[in-house]
Amino acid sequence: MSERAALPDLDTLNHEALKALIIAQHAQILSKDEQLLSKDEQLLRKEAQLASRDEEIERLKLLIAKLRRMQFGRKSEKLDWQIEQLELKLDELEASRAQQLAASPAPMAVSVVNRAAKRARQPLPAHLPRETHRVLPKQEVCPDCGGKLKQLGEDVSEMLEYVPEHFKVIRQARPKLACACGDKIVQAEAPSRPIERGMAGPGLLAHVLVSKYCDHLPLYRQSEIYAREGVELDRSTMAEWVGGCSRLLEPLVEALRRHVMSAEKLHADDTPVPVLAPGNGKTKTGRLWTYVRDDRPWGDRTPPAVWFAYTPDRKGEHPKAHLSKFTGTLQADGYAGYDAVYEAGRVKEAACMAHVRRSFYDLYEAHKSAVAKEALERIAALYTIEEEIRGRSAEERRGIRNARSRPLLESLKQWFEETLGKLSTKSDTTKAIRYALKRWDELMRFCNDGHLEIDNNAAERSLRAVVLGRKNYLFAGSDAGGARAAAIYGLIGTAKLNGLNPEAYLREVLSRIADHPINRIEELLPWNLAAELTGSSRRAA
Repeated sequence: MSERAALPDLDTLNHEALKALIIAQHAQILSKDEQLLSKDEQLLRKEAQLASRDEEIERLKLLIAKLRRMQFGRKSEKLDWQIEQLELKLDELEASRAQQLAASPAPMAVSVVNRAAKRARQPLPAHLPRETHRVLPKQEVCPDCGGKLKQLGEDVSEMLEYVPEHFKVIRQARPKLACACGDKIVQAEAPSRPIERGMAGPGLLAHVLVSKYCDHLPLYRQSEIYAREGVELDRSTMAEWVGGCSRLLEPLVEALRRHVMSAEKLHADDTPVPVLAPGNGKTKTGRLWTYVRDDRPWGDRTPPAVWFAYTPDRKGEHPKAHLSKFTGTLQADGYAGYDAVYEAGRVKEAACMAHVRRSFYDLYEAHKSAVAKEALERIAALYTIEEEIRGRSAEERRGIRNARSRPLLESLKQWFEETLGKLSTKSDTTKAIRYALKRWDELMRFCNDGHLEIDNNAAERSLRAVVLGRKNYLFAGSDAGGARAAAIYGLIGTAKLNGLNPEAYLREVLSRIADHPINRIEELLPWNLAAELTGSSRRAA
């Protein structure tokens, strides 16, 4: 029982003292009432938001059904496109609802789940193979009297699982053991599941995530694929899984961010992501930012990693916030939004030779320009040296660059300046040369530091999956969907950088994370699980 403040002797208090005591007690009661009211208001507000989202989900389902009924005879491409966009929006809304529910207080989450679950869960398909896992209690004898235990019965639950190329059902049987001479019953606790009360096993969840974010298959298309295998998985169910997994993986993504930002050199880039604007069915342009830590080219053994961030626009405040605690060298393109990052002097700029080369490559492809051809040949000589020294120590790389690359760069600069005087000021070749000369000091920086690279290709490689996905499903369904994509892209990209199959990695993480201590979350980062993921699991997809 908690201690309470002792009440003063009321017989000794005068009129004014009694009045003051009553006023103080009344104020304390009002304060507690206001706190309780504030919590109730917050709870009601969240429930109202979820209810509004539920209504929007039902409205979209009806609209999709109506559009599908309109498809007859020769299909309209425009109508197909509208249905696909609405399906994607529906995926994002339902995933957002699941993620919000996972972060909400238990009473509200349960009440909303019960309200949203308008149909009973269907039994898992009978044709799938069953695999029974027996979960025995730790006690071998009766904990009360030490007597021998005998089986009294068992509780059985089923979980749909996916292993490469096929589904199966795992039956978790928990025998009930009773003491022969008493009334004691012993039974093991039910094993944790990645998503509480969910029917999906970690392998199936990993497969859905990788199919969506790595293989670029929207959930409604996955649903159609699984139906061909005799497994009916509703798109809305998978959307809830995606939202639940995103919430579950948040601490791991934060640990990944800390690892990336603790580097002394980073590669950064961004790419546009069309996002459905709420209310009008049109799209706006969000951004996915990538930050890559990869020091393997100079022989360092620190695990490589990539962290993604989503923002609703491309304002310079975003990279400034992302890099607020980073100190070192940033290799990036010439985007002006990075200027605020460099101003304080805490972060140095290193430019990208690949961006310089790309302009001349485009000119040569379009016009077979002799100037562009010579520029490409001169830059190619620099890359030949880089190939030779890849994997050597930073000091050795710096020495070779100063001896061999620096003279080539000085000659290239002189040739640029001489060529500039022979060209029209408005020509594309002039623009390409001026782009390089404007950033010359930053382009030369890699010669003086063997830790740096000649270009920013590490960041550009990390964005390839995003570009492919953008071609497949056109846009993210919401800002929340963009943030979820950023989180999963980071885990998948980092698994690949460490030579792991991302699906095998996520399967292992999702089988552990629910019971894993939060203060040891770094143990689940890809390189810390690499030794346990052997054979085909070690092959990056």
